[in-house]
Amino acid sequence: MKKLDLLTPVGITLGFLLIMFGILSSGGASGVISFLDLASFFIVIGGLVAAILINFNRKQLKLTGQVLKEAFRQVQQPLPQLIDQMEALSEKARREGLLALEMEMSKVEDPFVKKGILLAVDGYEPEVIRDILTAEILAMEERHQRGRAIIEKAGEYAPAWGMIGTLIGLVLMLKNLEDPSTLGPNMAVALLTTFYGTVLANLVFIPMASKLENRTEEEVFFKQIVLEGIIGVQSGENPRILREKLSVFLTSDLRKEAKLELDRTYTGETINEA
Repeated sequence: MKKLDLLTPVGITLGFLLIMFGILSSGGASGVISFLDLASFFIVIGGLVAAILINFNRKQLKLTGQVLKEAFRQVQQPLPQLIDQMEALSEKARREGLLALEMEMSKVEDPFVKKGILLAVDGYEPEVIRDILTAEILAMEERHQRGRAIIEKAGEYAPAWGMIGTLIGLVLMLKNLEDPSTLGPNMAVALLTTFYGTVLANLVFIPMASKLENRTEEEVFFKQIVLEGIIGVQSGENPRILREKLSVFLTSDLRKEAKLELDRTYTGETINEA
């Protein structure tokens, strides 16, 4: 399930507001104008775009918008619900056989879970199922890495182009030392390009890339739990043992919650409440 992740826009906005506060507290409104320079902006943005176009092909560039959207989305991995689902599938498989799980496909939304169940229903050995699902996890990691590579490279290129702008400004300043009126504008270009590049890299691109990497790690973790659950269902493990086995992947708070639900279910409290 994907929702809008407010932390990303809030973090970026907060960062820019703090920068603005630092500028205003020192130079007032006139200080803000001093930090606006079109030449510096175009050197950093233009150089960054040019480097990205050189580094990536057209197919990869088309994914940029989709990848950026993912940084503003929150993906919820319902681990307790997944464990409940695996326990229910295990009970059904032990009671009615693996072929009965095919009737449960309409209740399964996650494609990875569905694929694992179908492999079990088709009679594949646990080792084969593990190999197939592990290969899919590795392929997903590779796709995600290629997707966020553009943002990671932007984080690398932005400060570099800021330094290039700095060099341009210094060269222009040194060539016109006899004209004092040009020293200020040239020095502004020299310093502001570094400022723009550093802010873009450390406030936008690098944090976004790190967030997407964390998102990938969370999804890999979720799929590993699915993999262990499918193997347990296919092997005919006791549903309670399977639940205990999968619960070790939960945090302490979620584990206590899952343990409570487990105790209630097996002591009959849930039935009595109904």
